[in-house]
Amino acid sequence: MPDLAAPDLAALAAAARGLLPGTAAVAATDPTQPAPALWRGEALPNAIDARQREFAAGRHAARQAMEQLGCPAQAIPIGADRAPIWPTGLNGSITHSAALCLAVVTQAPRFIGIDLEPATPLPPDLWDTILLPDECATLARAPDAPLMAKLVFSAKEAAYKAQYARSKTLFGFEVIHITLGATHFTAQFTQDVPGFAAGSTLGGRYTQTQGHFLTVVTA
Repeated sequence: MPDLAAPDLAALAAAARGLLPGTAAVAATDPTQPAPALWRGEALPNAIDARQREFAAGRHAARQAMEQLGCPAQAIPIGADRAPIWPTGLNGSITHSAALCLAVVTQAPRFIGIDLEPATPLPPDLWDTILLPDECATLARAPDAPLMAKLVFSAKEAAYKAQYARSKTLFGFEVIHITLGATHFTAQFTQDVPGFAAGSTLGGRYTQTQGHFLTVVTA
């Protein structure tokens, strides 16, 4: 069950550090609170107030992570593909829910993808959209199948973010197959994607913290 207590940002950041390489920097912010103003080039036009707060909280967290690396805080514009445009020499990933925001930044060329999802069941009507048939079959044998389905969804999101910095390719959930372990998972490509052959894999790790699943993939 999700935690009912107020989010502990320090605990979230600590949980993320436990999953990430030691060379990565991480920072957490609260998207429900007003964030510092966006920097030049970071506009998010036509977004509702809640989305604006989440966007600003993510950029604020990313700049905190940059400073942890000893780099100057810099603007992170949004690209035509909606992905962050990271400063030269850096790569990173930003994720948020309605209650939490997390950013990780690392030195290029390492790629990182992170994802936060509330630890609640994945609605049954989404299973066929997100899960491959054999993923559904495997989860059907688990006593907590709807909850594990949400974890698989989060793992696919993290894997997609990690690979996108290399492939620059949009694709659907069917391109990534997830195999869950006790604390790790494997993301396998089911078809060729630029930079990744069908059958190649990315390694991921996960934990449950602050009422959320947190998944991390490095490439």
